[in-house]
Amino acid sequence: MTRPVSRWAWLWCFLSLLLLAAADPQINLLQRGCSQYNASNLPNFFANLNTTFSALRRQLVTENKRFATAEQSRTSDPVYAMVQCRDYLSSGDCTTCYDAAVSQILNCSGANGARVVYDGCFLRYESNSFYDQTTLPGNVGICSNKTASQPTAFEAAAKGLLADLEAATPRIKGYFAAAKREVVAGGDGPAVYAVAQCAETVSESGCQACLNVAYDTNLQNCPPDAEGRAVDAGCFLRYSDTAFFADNQTTDISPFLGGGGSSNKRAIIGGVVGGGGGLLLLLLAVTIWYRQSRKTKAAPRANIIGGSELQGPAEYSYKDLKSATRNFSEENKLGGGGFGDVYKGVLRNGNVVAVKKLVISSARAKADFESEVRLISNVHHRNLIRLVGCCNKGPELLLVYDYMANGSLDEFLYGEKRGVLTWKQRFGIIFGMARGLAYLHEQYHVCVIHRDIKSSNILLDDDFQAKIADFGLARLLPEDQTHVSTRFAGTLGYTSPEYAIHGQLSEKVDTYSFGVVVLEIVSGRRCTDVQEEPLTEYLLEQAWKLYDSDMHLKLVDSTLDPNEYREEDVKKVIEIALMCTQSPVSLRPTMSEVVLLLSERSMEFRRPTKPTFIDNERRIRGDASTSTASSTSNATASFTEFTGR
Repeated sequence: MTRPVSRWAWLWCFLSLLLLAAADPQINLLQRGCSQYNASNLPNFFANLNTTFSALRRQLVTENKRFATAEQSRTSDPVYAMVQCRDYLSSGDCTTCYDAAVSQILNCSGANGARVVYDGCFLRYESNSFYDQTTLPGNVGICSNKTASQPTAFEAAAKGLLADLEAATPRIKGYFAAAKREVVAGGDGPAVYAVAQCAETVSESGCQACLNVAYDTNLQNCPPDAEGRAVDAGCFLRYSDTAFFADNQTTDISPFLGGGGSSNKRAIIGGVVGGGGGLLLLLLAVTIWYRQSRKTKAAPRANIIGGSELQGPAEYSYKDLKSATRNFSEENKLGGGGFGDVYKGVLRNGNVVAVKKLVISSARAKADFESEVRLISNVHHRNLIRLVGCCNKGPELLLVYDYMANGSLDEFLYGEKRGVLTWKQRFGIIFGMARGLAYLHEQYHVCVIHRDIKSSNILLDDDFQAKIADFGLARLLPEDQTHVSTRFAGTLGYTSPEYAIHGQLSEKVDTYSFGVVVLEIVSGRRCTDVQEEPLTEYLLEQAWKLYDSDMHLKLVDSTLDPNEYREEDVKKVIEIALMCTQSPVSLRPTMSEVVLLLSERSMEFRRPTKPTFIDNERRIRGDASTSTASSTSNATASFTEFTGR
């Protein structure tokens, strides 16, 4: 159903690439979110979406706009859409940024709502009108990890400039301002560059409220980091120690600071202190504290809303979750894994959920729990399991997820439900896994490496769509447990050799595991099962030998009906899986490249090289002899082979 839109997406990608060589559309991806719900009539929805996107582009190109809305609302599956470019972008750069956003947002397929935020532009569509929305749960601040030069002076200058933009921008026509401020006044040294922008369809008060949250809640603590961004539904705020707009594009914000700028606030406070008004200063401080506390409460994280809006997890009491799972009874136990057992639960409102009891005892992990869970909860993709809540005020740390009635993939491959999945369903699961991992690695605002991709961590919804579980949890393991010398965050058989043996971690660790799971899906066989004595071939070994002998199809699960699949399609999937397990690491494709390979039936690619085999005892299996990975003589050679260094 999605192929027509897929072709359209690649067309936009091609056009964007042609323009990027001579432009700066600022398409650094900050945020992408897809609705958890699909449109009901996909052909109608895609027709509306295409028409709406064409209307937006026409306004940007022919009317030279930087902000546009369009809608197709008189039919079923209506679409409302909005695009906004930063005002300092040229018309060509604005269009290029929009084209890139379109190609990115179409990865949400039939989702009835989605949004993409780049440094240079913002694109969003929904099934209901959202044009007046300002600040919503899911607003986020993104700080850099680099400290600016002259950090103390830079922090003061950055905070002063951002506070002034927060006050001035809602009063400026078009709700946009770009400003520059020297770190040390009167010098030729470093400067702070910043912009603030609101959607043109919101009210002045709505713009003000949105920027209040953007600065006071999300960006104020970033300086002295060299740069930072705040993203919300109706506004955007950014600063940097590097110029990202020309000096002739700055806005004179001084006329709009009367009664609201940071300079005025400092003058008022100075006057109170100078006049000996200690009591007045105390009252002023209490007032500011009260207003700040109300701002925090204005966007409660516990609200679970529909559409593409990102949100934090709801907070549940331990008592309620204990009751929902019948005291974590064995009857309600769904399964277990390296991070803890999972139980089925029924909440008071009747919603069915899955509750995971985390097996984490370190003080650092408990201290990091809140920030890490917030990171996980802001990950929204149709192929990633949704975290809806948590509990950290009880004897155990608990996570609450959407409940998947079909359970995990391993049950359908070599468990009690073996033989149920058709080839079409298996390919859909493979494609969904690839899209979910590509999002974690490249499309979320931080790179999330799963580290433990395996069949039991792939859950299936009612339509047998893949939902990757347990992403982000490895970050809660103590540092000495993320290296293989103690207990690495992975499962042998699925884990790449460079990580299992040397602790070398990159996104390609997930790529390797993905390849192994794909071979399991094709064969219906567990990767660590030995095929035949005395050959003792593990799945990856057997897959390579069959491929090398051009006998791909002998790997295919015998429960599959040969009439359900095309032989060339199965061969291609096996070859892609072997590409993902290659050594050295540099030869493996990225997950976005895997998505592209799976999407295009006619695409040709380079023949994969032989993978390095590793068994459950962490031994390398090669053509010459089997040796232990812990041996000194083997370690040096294998490190070069794994990493390509």
